[in-house]
Amino acid sequence: MRAAKMKKVLTKWVAALVLAAPLSAVAAEGGHYEKVDIDLRDQVSLQRGAQIFTNYCLSCHSATGMRFNRLQDIGLSEDEIKKNLMFTTDKVGDVMQSAMNPQDATKWFGAAPPDLTLIARSRGADYLYAYMRGFYKDPTRPTGWNNTVFDKVGMPHPLWQHQGVQAVELDADGQPVMEKDEHGNMVPKLYWESTGLQSRRLPNGKVITKEYDDYARDLVNFLVYMGEPAQLQRKRTGYLVLIFLMAFMLPLAYFLKKEYWKDVH
Repeated sequence: MRAAKMKKVLTKWVAALVLAAPLSAVAAEGGHYEKVDIDLRDQVSLQRGAQIFTNYCLSCHSATGMRFNRLQDIGLSEDEIKKNLMFTTDKVGDVMQSAMNPQDATKWFGAAPPDLTLIARSRGADYLYAYMRGFYKDPTRPTGWNNTVFDKVGMPHPLWQHQGVQAVELDADGQPVMEKDEHGNMVPKLYWESTGLQSRRLPNGKVITKEYDDYARDLVNFLVYMGEPAQLQRKRTGYLVLIFLMAFMLPLAYFLKKEYWKDVH
């Protein structure tokens, strides 16, 4: 009976932990992605990511849960935000709204580009990092682009000038050649067609893309920050609460217990 009861309790705890798992873990299920180093305390990285986002993403995607003036929390002044990160018609207190008409986007890409405010919380940082590094040229797609993470993606590569162009190898029938990756997943066989502004090619033909990897990391870092700008403050508050409980409540609980049990032998 006792073993059965313990098993039942353990089952409930496991179920609770599964339900409490973050959405990013669920979103990443079924895919193995390289771990990206996210550091929300790195303000330089966040500032670069904000600049990449406003220059390359905001023309199509909105982030209606984020206001421009919130970028002051990552060390940017109001004047820097106005000069470098905003359209001339925007105000510093406005939300980040796409300049593209949703109807035009649907006609061009097949669907309106999603709002990116919570994309890092729903997809996960590792997924986004792999996605931004996974674009390749595919002549079988309407936009001419595809992605190793998001097959048949409707979005063209916004940063191809920085990364360079990966292209898919086609068979005799004009279909992409597939191969197994290091995790056993079937992926398109790619080759480098050209290098980008932040890439270089060694004499043996190997492409070095660390510069672009850092570029993509900064963007993902900002997307993670945008999903919860108060995350660092929340964690600091949590640490202060724990310190308070340990410093004041624990001694109080100890002496209360001692007083309560003093007559029990």
